[in-house]
Amino acid sequence: MSTVLVVDDDHSLVRALTIGLRVHGYTVHAAGDGPSAIAAAAKVHPDVVLVDLGLPGLSGLEVITALRGWSEVAIIVLSARPQEAVKVAALDAGADDYLTKPFGIDELLARVRAVSRRRRPEGEPVVRAGDLVIDLAQRRVECRGELVHLTPKEWAALAELARHPGRLVTHRVILERVWGEGYGTETEYLRTLFARLRRKLEDDPSAPRHLITEPGVGYRLEI
Repeated sequence: MSTVLVVDDDHSLVRALTIGLRVHGYTVHAAGDGPSAIAAAAKVHPDVVLVDLGLPGLSGLEVITALRGWSEVAIIVLSARPQEAVKVAALDAGADDYLTKPFGIDELLARVRAVSRRRRPEGEPVVRAGDLVIDLAQRRVECRGELVHLTPKEWAALAELARHPGRLVTHRVILERVWGEGYGTETEYLRTLFARLRRKLEDDPSAPRHLITEPGVGYRLEI
């Protein structure tokens, strides 16, 4: 079973999360400040890190940035800050998901299972999401066994999501990957592009199963 590192200075919340996670078979370690979190991650090599943003010593964003300097561990932010700008900053720093407090243990467990499932070895060239097959090496997309033609920009956006399956990728990251520097705020471009992708790749474009929008933040490839 996976190892989870809980990073929060709210001792009652840490205790509740530790109990809830252990009941479901997880090994749990805890840290109450930023420097301790980095040290614990280096020592126990967790599969998932749950990190609050408001930490003593170092902020949660600084912890995420530090971890991303040497680790691909799955990171879920737990925060009472619901603002889109805060979510975007956490995701840009390298977080895989963002859960706003208060939350239920069942939702947290589902997010932990999801990010654990979606982490894949670096260099894996093929991503599968139901009937959708994305071959990053060959730059090919198949849907229900049929080859799908994508424009260069459609491919670039889809490939960016496929390189991080299950992870939220922010508007700015996609825009700058597809259109280049200086386009990081042109979110209308993405709405039009993803509408086309959904028409090509989703059974029901109005209720997508794989190309998921996080309003105001970005997109994820749900697998």
